[in-house]
Amino acid sequence: MTAEMTETGADTGTGAPGIPRVLPAGAIRGLGAHDDRYGPVRLRAAELIAEVQRAGLAGRGGAAYPTGRKLTAVRERAGLRGAMLVANGMESEPASAKDAALLARAPHLVLDGIDLAAEAVRAREAAICVRRPAQAEALIAAVAERAKAGRGMVGVNVLLVPERYVASAESSLVRYLNGGPALPGFSPPRPFERGVRGRPTLVSNVETLANMALIARHGAGWYRSAGTPDAPGSALVTVAGAVRRPGVHEIALGTPLRDVLALSEVIGPEPAAVLAGGYFGSWLPGGRPLEVPASPAALRAAGASFGAGIFLVLPAGGCGLAETARVVRYLAGQSAGQCGPCRNGLPEMAQALELVAFTGGRGGARAVRSLRELSGFVEGRGACHLPDGVVKLVASALRVFADDVRQHERGGPCPGARGGRSALVPALSDPVSTELRVSAR
Repeated sequence: MTAEMTETGADTGTGAPGIPRVLPAGAIRGLGAHDDRYGPVRLRAAELIAEVQRAGLAGRGGAAYPTGRKLTAVRERAGLRGAMLVANGMESEPASAKDAALLARAPHLVLDGIDLAAEAVRAREAAICVRRPAQAEALIAAVAERAKAGRGMVGVNVLLVPERYVASAESSLVRYLNGGPALPGFSPPRPFERGVRGRPTLVSNVETLANMALIARHGAGWYRSAGTPDAPGSALVTVAGAVRRPGVHEIALGTPLRDVLALSEVIGPEPAAVLAGGYFGSWLPGGRPLEVPASPAALRAAGASFGAGIFLVLPAGGCGLAETARVVRYLAGQSAGQCGPCRNGLPEMAQALELVAFTGGRGGARAVRSLRELSGFVEGRGACHLPDGVVKLVASALRVFADDVRQHERGGPCPGARGGRSALVPALSDPVSTELRVSAR
C-alpha cells in the first residue's frame, strides 16, 4: 500500500471528545503552523513520565506495552553514558498505512515526541527510522527547520532502513544502528538494557511518540477523555479489503469493531470474517463477534488481535483459507532466514496451507495434521516473533474456517479459493498498490 493518501473529509463517527486528535485533516506545513495548532508544551522529563503513566498510554507499534513503564526502565539505566532513542516509523506490514499518514501530515508532532522522550530518558542521541526515500527527505527538512529555530534537546538522525517485514522489529533496528543487518537479534539483553552502542535504548513507535507530545500539552485527564477506562485514548487504524474506501482512521479505543469497519464502507451486507491485527493477527468471524470493542484487551479476549490497528475485511464468498495461505507464503519469504523455524518451518507451513486451500481432498486432510505438528516445532523457537505470529494466524484460520476446511477436504477448493486474486491485500497479487484515504476532520 502506498504512502499517498487522499482526504475524505469524513467524520470518524465515534462521538468521543476531541477525535481525531493525532491525525490532522491536512498536512501541517512548517514549524510555525505546527506551533499555532498544538501550542506550548507544559510537562517535561520525569514529570512527563509520571503523566504518561497516569494517562495509561500503551505502545502503538503492536505490542501495546505500557509506555510509562518503558520510559522509566530506560531512564533508570541511563547513568553517566546516557541513553539512546529510536523512533520506529518503519511500518513494514504491507497492510498498514497509519504511520505513513502520521509522518506525512504531522511530522513535527512526532519530532516533538522524540525531543520530549529523549529528555525524559536522558538520551544523548536520537534516530528516526523509515523505509521510504520520500519520508526520509521530508523528515530531514523538518529536522533542519527545527535546528535552525534552535529547537530540540538532542540531534535527530533520519535513517532509511532496508525494507523487509522483519526490519521493523526493535532488535532489528538496534542491530542496524550498531552496523549490522536490519534483522532480528537474539535476546536478552533487550534494547532497554543494552541497545545501540551498548546504551539503554528506547525504541518507540512514531504514533506513540506523537501521543506523548499531546499528553505533554494537555495532560492525562484530557487523554483519558477518549476511549475506555481500560483502553484510554485514541488510535490510528487502517481498514482495507472488501471496503469501498480503504483508508486510515482515528478512532476512540473501545469503539465497536463493526463501527470502525463502517468508516470505510464495507461492501455487502456482512463480512465473512475480519483479519484483525494484520499479518501478525488473527481471524474474527463475521456476525455478532464484530460487536467486540476495538481495543487490545477486548480483541485478545475474543481470540483476535488489535496489533498495529489493522483490519482486513473478507467479503461474503471469499476464502479465508486461501487468503491465509497467501499471507503465510509472503511471510515465509520475508523471514530473516537465521534459524530453523524460519528457514524450514515457515516454507513447510506455507506449502501445507496451500494444499488445504488450493488442492483439498485427502491431501488437504493430511496437510491439516502436518500444520498442527509444524506449529509445535516452530512456535517459540525463533530469534524473533515471526514464527509465533505465523502459528497464531494459521491456528485462527483453522478454527474460524473449520467448516471450509471440511468442505475443501470433501469437494476440493471452493470458488473463493479458485479466484486467484487476494480480496484483502492487493499488494500481494496486484502490482498496482491501493491508494489509501485518510478519514479526519
